[in-house]
Amino acid sequence: MLEQFQRIGRLLFSERLIDSHGGNMSVREGDKIFITRSGSMLGDLKEGDVVEVAMEKGGDDKNASCEINTHRAIYKNCKAVAIIHAHPANAIALSITDNKIVPQDAEGLHYYKAAPIVRVRDSIGSEETVRLLPSFLGSNVIAVVKAHGSFAIGHDLEEAYKFTSSLENSCKIIVAVRSSGASKKSEPQHRGPSRGKSAIPPGIGVMDRSRYRDR
Repeated sequence: MLEQFQRIGRLLFSERLIDSHGGNMSVREGDKIFITRSGSMLGDLKEGDVVEVAMEKGGDDKNASCEINTHRAIYKNCKAVAIIHAHPANAIALSITDNKIVPQDAEGLHYYKAAPIVRVRDSIGSEETVRLLPSFLGSNVIAVVKAHGSFAIGHDLEEAYKFTSSLENSCKIIVAVRSSGASKKSEPQHRGPSRGKSAIPPGIGVMDRSRYRDR
């Protein structure tokens, strides 16, 4: 179990999807949850950094991540075996300005159609996050809590990591497109009402027919 957490934790850190002590991961086995310890470094997990807690809130929560109740709520309301909460910078930036993240790249669209953004007043382990987030993950594999980070679900940690990595890559592309100005469609220049295309080829003058008029 620890080796699985260590491998994914190193990948998350090396890809800069988390900072030194940010993020958390968990795996559900029956009525038990294995979750990273509060304050642990996901990129350098050691013995004791993955703790076991019950699905129901209890006295064994003191060493678990502060997001333990968020993980419980997701497991109770979604078909998930693993959860990764990360802090991908570009995804967080877009969560501040956008209502949802729609990938523009084919790879992102292959994995998910959109990542909803959950707007809460107090995001880190708050009751509002616990209440609202699971409803967004019921029909999506990943969601972003505004200004806080992403929550991805999967059949195992690797799948949840795949969605997290794909989301951030899609967000990098969106940010790059916007910064280049390519997303701004040029407005057509209006030069007065259209008169239609002339049937007379350019360069050919109009014949003077005045001599044919009645005198």
